[in-house]
Order: sequence, then structure tokens, then C-alpha cells
Amino acid sequence: MQAEQRARAIVEVVRERGFQTIESLAGEFAVTPQTIRRDVNALSDQGMLRRRHGGVELPQQGENLAYPARQQLNLAAKRAIAQLVARDVPARASLFFGIGTTPEQCALALVHHPQLRVMTNNLNVAMRLAHNPDCELIVAGGRVRNLDLDVVAGEAHDFFARFNVDIGIFGVGAVAPDGTLLDFSLDEVAMRESLMRHCRQRFLVLDHSKFARDATVRGGHITDATAVYSDRPLPSSIRAMLVAGGVRVVVPAENPNLSQVSLTPGECS
Repeated sequence: MQAEQRARAIVEVVRERGFQTIESLAGEFAVTPQTIRRDVNALSDQGMLRRRHGGVELPQQGENLAYPARQQLNLAAKRAIAQLVARDVPARASLFFGIGTTPEQCALALVHHPQLRVMTNNLNVAMRLAHNPDCELIVAGGRVRNLDLDVVAGEAHDFFARFNVDIGIFGVGAVAPDGTLLDFSLDEVAMRESLMRHCRQRFLVLDHSKFARDATVRGGHITDATAVYSDRPLPSSIRAMLVAGGVRVVVPAENPNLSQVSLTPGECS
């Protein structure tokens, strides 16, 4: 296993199992403890993990992982979600993109879509879609968060209010059991809620891990979305809320001969 692959795998192991000792990771990956220490030190310096005596753990609850770590977590799931979203975005659509790694994957899936008009505070999204010569890009101004490459500071809060678009594509830090949407800062929530108010359709994109995560700032409810895209069937209580609220649910089909499963009000599976 190459060092980069091993680093991604270490983050996944710690995320799934919690605190890991250097020795247990060395055994897991069949390398020396010295090699694992180098990997762990590099990951900790990037904010992906947190060193503790004798081992490593995720950052403290209420703190988000560093953006490079989030880009690698559940990557296949995020790509599957992005393909479902791309199928539902028509040519010549106007779009908002919010922050986060799943919206970034959605932007990548739209690189060849014709005649898009995109407004975003996510510079990763802008850089992805800049490869589409047929896409008009408008980016929020203000202070950039260096590792995340997004703009959520106060001066950007009125950015989305200047437009009215067809579709807003946005993620969320976590979803509480009662359907409350959670994020890691007041600025993130303010920008997301502004985005949702000024688009005709609201596409919430989130992989299955968001139903088991914790974040501290409340803002909105999952039923505020027009459609929810995920990589797995949603928890039954959440799905019931969405169906009752008239929110479309889109997940990959379990049948490989089908491209997707879309649940609309009155349908449950």
C-alpha cells in the first residue's frame, strides 16, 4: 500500500473504531510503528487526526475534520450521490452551490453540463467548474477559510440574497435524530439558510455518515429540502418525515439494473 493510500485508510479506521494505538495500526497495515508514527504526525499536522499519548483519535466532538480528510472520507458514496444529482440538473440551469465535499463532487459531475450559471461561496466548486468553458461562475467575496477554501464570513452573508436561481445544492455537517440540520459554526448555518431561501428547488446532498455525526449549531430541518440525495436508504424515522413532508428521496437503486430509486410522497420502501 502506498503512503497516501495508507494515510486515507488510517483516517477511515480511526473514524470507524475510535482511538487507535500506534501498535494496533502498525499491525493493521503490516508496517513498522515508526512508519505509522510518521503517517500519524503528518495527518495530525493537517488537522485530519488528533495525537494522543500512545495513539491517535479524531478531532474533538464539535470540531469538523480538516477539508483534505473530508475529501477522502466516503468518497465513493459522494461520487454516487453526485451522479444522481447530475441526472436531475437540466441544461442551462442556474445553480447555487454551498460548502462541503459532497457539493464539490456534484460540481465535478457537472463539468460537462452545457450552459450552467453558478453562484457559490465554495472555491473548490468554482475550481472544478472552471474547467467547463460553458459555465458562468460568480463567487462570493470576503475572507477565505484557508484549508476549506470557502467564504462564510459576515461580509459574504448577503451573497445568495442577490440572486434567485433554479436549484440550490448544499450539504450539512450532521442531521439530528429529529431531523434538525446541524453545522459547526454560526456562519456556516447563516450562509446555508440564505442559500435555501433564494432558490426554487433545494437539493440536500449527504452521505450516510451524517446521521451518526455530531455538530453543535442548529439551523433548519431536513424537511426544508425539496429533495434529499444520499448513498444509502435513510433511517426509517427520517424517511417517514420526508415522505410526510412531500420531500423527494433519491438513493442508488439496490437493483443494479436500475439507475436510482426516487421516493415521492405516498411511497415508502
